[in-house]
Amino acid sequence: MLPTPLPVLETERTLLRLPEARDAEAVIAFLLDKDRAEGFGAAENRGEAWRWFALNIGHWHLHGYGYFTVEMKDSGEPAGLVGIWNPEGWPEPELGWVMFAGFEGKGLAYEAALAARDWAYAVLDFETLTSNIVPGNTRSVALAERLGATYERTYQNVHMGEDMLFRHPGPDALDADGSVEAYA
Repeated sequence: MLPTPLPVLETERTLLRLPEARDAEAVIAFLLDKDRAEGFGAAENRGEAWRWFALNIGHWHLHGYGYFTVEMKDSGEPAGLVGIWNPEGWPEPELGWVMFAGFEGKGLAYEAALAARDWAYAVLDFETLTSNIVPGNTRSVALAERLGATYERTYQNVHMGEDMLFRHPGPDALDADGSVEAYA
């Protein structure tokens, strides 16, 4: 079910591409850092983290979308994961993001999330997306709101427990640059 050709999205500073074997160590290191990965789904051990990495690859094959690896153009380093996630039990497709250590606070997640959302609307024909955020994750809430998403409800996520669901504006509510239109 993978789209052809395989997507590579380009932003000012990054490439968003499908996960590759060379990304495994960065993803595993992130998932094993319980403090940093808590709101994303921290892994108990290396094998569990590796299975999540493989799950993302399978998610791409089953849905035609998943988490992109965010690669820095200047260094080729994997900087994080951003993309569309919708595993079994999810309420609907989610725009999700996480940046690896050393890449936070630079606006990269915003840049990459805009590109992924635009791609989902333009190529996958999605009419809406959500972002599911664990209560207390104030940085993700701030990013969701910067992207124009608004809090809709709290629900019980089958994998994460209590989650806050933020609704993104649909493609008709966005300007050509992906920003939210001003409402008069």
